[in-house]
Amino acid sequence: MGTFVVGIVVCALVSLAIRSMVRDKKNGKSIQCGDCEHCGGRCH
Repeated sequence: MGTFVVGIVVCALVSLAIRSMVRDKKNGKSIQCGDCEHCGGRCH
């Protein structure tokens, strides 16, 4: 039972991290450099 609960918590954390990365990408931020305005989009 404990393994099941821990698995659900880990899946929730992973999905929140992915959701945050997708949201940042849609807002013009990049995972590599953080702000595409400063690098001219070379990090894509």
